[in-house]
Amino acid sequence: LQPTYKLDDEETFKILIATDVHLGYLEKDAIRGNDSYNTLNEILNCAKTNKVDFILLGGDLFHDNKPSRRCLHNCITMLRRYCMGDSPIHFNILSDQTVNFNTTQFPWVNYQDENLNISIPVFSIHGNHDDPTGAEGLCALDLLGASGLINHFGHSNSVERIEISPILMQKGNTKLALYGLGSIPDERLYRMFVNKQVTMLRPKEDPDEWFNLFAIHQNRSKHGPTNYIPEQFLDDFLDLVVWGHEHECLITPTRNEQQLFYVTQPGSSVATSLSPGEATKKHIGLLRVKGRKKMNLEKIPLKTVRQFFIQDVVLADYQDLFTPDTPQVTKKVENLCHAKVTEMLEEAERERLGCPLTPEKPLIRLRVDYSGGFDTFNTSRFSQKFVDRVANPKDIIHFLRRREQKEDIKGLTHEVNVDYGKLVKTTAAEGLRVEDLVKQYFQAAEQTVQLSLLTEQGMGKAIQEFVDKDEKDAIEELITYQLEKTQRHLQARGVTTEQDIDTEIRLFRDSKKNTTEEENEIREAINRAKAHRLERGDNPGDKDISDDFADVTMDSDEGSVPFPPPTRGRGRGGRGRGGRGRGRGELSAMNMKRLQL
Repeated sequence: LQPTYKLDDEETFKILIATDVHLGYLEKDAIRGNDSYNTLNEILNCAKTNKVDFILLGGDLFHDNKPSRRCLHNCITMLRRYCMGDSPIHFNILSDQTVNFNTTQFPWVNYQDENLNISIPVFSIHGNHDDPTGAEGLCALDLLGASGLINHFGHSNSVERIEISPILMQKGNTKLALYGLGSIPDERLYRMFVNKQVTMLRPKEDPDEWFNLFAIHQNRSKHGPTNYIPEQFLDDFLDLVVWGHEHECLITPTRNEQQLFYVTQPGSSVATSLSPGEATKKHIGLLRVKGRKKMNLEKIPLKTVRQFFIQDVVLADYQDLFTPDTPQVTKKVENLCHAKVTEMLEEAERERLGCPLTPEKPLIRLRVDYSGGFDTFNTSRFSQKFVDRVANPKDIIHFLRRREQKEDIKGLTHEVNVDYGKLVKTTAAEGLRVEDLVKQYFQAAEQTVQLSLLTEQGMGKAIQEFVDKDEKDAIEELITYQLEKTQRHLQARGVTTEQDIDTEIRLFRDSKKNTTEEENEIREAINRAKAHRLERGDNPGDKDISDDFADVTMDSDEGSVPFPPPTRGRGRGGRGRGGRGRGRGELSAMNMKRLQL
């Protein structure tokens, strides 16, 4: 490949690349509510100005699985404004489009629809935020696809085997094979790669003449043993991989020396968490491809993105100014933090000069490590001093005690002496998902607080449904469903003594870990929860899009997510559940005492 190629001609594909737009993020915030909309408008305007052949989106166009009407309306309005028109399309699709666009009743690219007038086609895979849900497997992108504004591709319906068939495009003599794979839970996809259940199909005729472009939306950095997708899992015939999901902008293509392809990570278009990765300057890419060997990716800085500055302060490093025993040390610490925030605001003001599209108020985050005996101060009172100057006045200061936390965990012996409130707060701020937090909790508390009946994955998924999709019965239904299955298993085995019951339960649970059976059981429990909600007549939130169970996972773009309090008691009113009552009674009789959260 020649990464310096820049010539524009009738043989050259020009592709605008963006990922993780997160349209609708904080849309109800008085200051930041329009940030994601302004940036999408800039992205589409850039595509039109540069007269690109098409736009490639790498997932998470929407922040919510069920975007609001305002969000959908704004998105449709902008796509219609910038992507419809009389400008001719200069490339052809050669592949079987009924295979490429297999999730729609209009299985052909939108610009070839005789009823539509498309000037800039948009091709998009789905992310984990806007993933397909429900019995029909629909997502917000399918709504845009049915309206003819977006071409949704890369959706795999099978959990057993994935075959990725490329969209084959030709412009002049340049042949481009566009592969896509929408978001799949990392652990499952990792396992499928290991078991050789993922296949990337290649053109039968002259396979070596095609430039192979792949859009993927998964963890790239390692969050756990199987909670990411290593680059070496991908086929070595690829030329360029567009990696979505990771929010840090690393858009300059880097070469994988083992597989010999390039990887570009455009990052997010809006900061969705106050973490260091989001502080990197945001860009989109203008990709030029000519023939098989000529490629160039031009970085285009986004001007409408709100500035974000983050800085770490370790109080123990300022012994020349104060120690925990210094008189009025808390006031001195507050003064230090005030000076640091003021410095960042001044830097933001200098950078914003000459950039009228940049929002006026920046995002500011000061992470203060107060380990070593220091006390915290009132952050609300501190924030009042900057309420008119920053976009996030409620969370400027973030206190953490990482050093003491690590010492506590290392000191675990027979007793668990960990403040899980601090543990969860700190790690969540660093971008872990709910599922990760559940696993970390039980790993740290292995000796005394252990799930005996449920698996960590099942509990993580149920909590995820509760948090993200307001499925209030998800956790209870999972527990009840697993109780029923475990009771039937114990009765079939004829187990009677308490010790044998405990052993058999643990073996039964471990036999299902990380298997398709476990995933099916979780799915069934979530479907039960939805059915019971519908039976009661509950219809929470905006029902524009179905909220059935899907393998939704929070990724590294999320901060700490508070668990909403239950809105009702455990009573069910006028509907009896005899089976449930018996189930709970049998649980007590069998003394399954270690079932706990």
